Amino acid sequence: MAMCPICNSFKELEIYCSECSFRLEDSGKVSDFLDPYGHYNDQETVKMGDGYPNTAKDQICPHLMYCNNCGRNEVEFVQEE
Repeated sequence: MAMCPICNSFKELEIYCSECSFRLEDSGKVSDFLDPYGHYNDQETVKMGDGYPNTAKDQICPHLMYCNNCGRNEVEFVQEE
């Protein structure tokens, strides 16, 4: 099973806001915001309900990114390894 390099602290995201160019803060997996108890489930089950149809098939992990400058939220899809 593939693992997200961001969730497992192998890498760090360096993404900039499309509105103001401020560096975005990684707020974690989108699924953590959708279901507060989702982390108790296995990742394949979580991916079936995360709202993105290809996360399980394409082995990607959607991360919620937040701009502390302008308040914009963006989703960054991270390729699992």
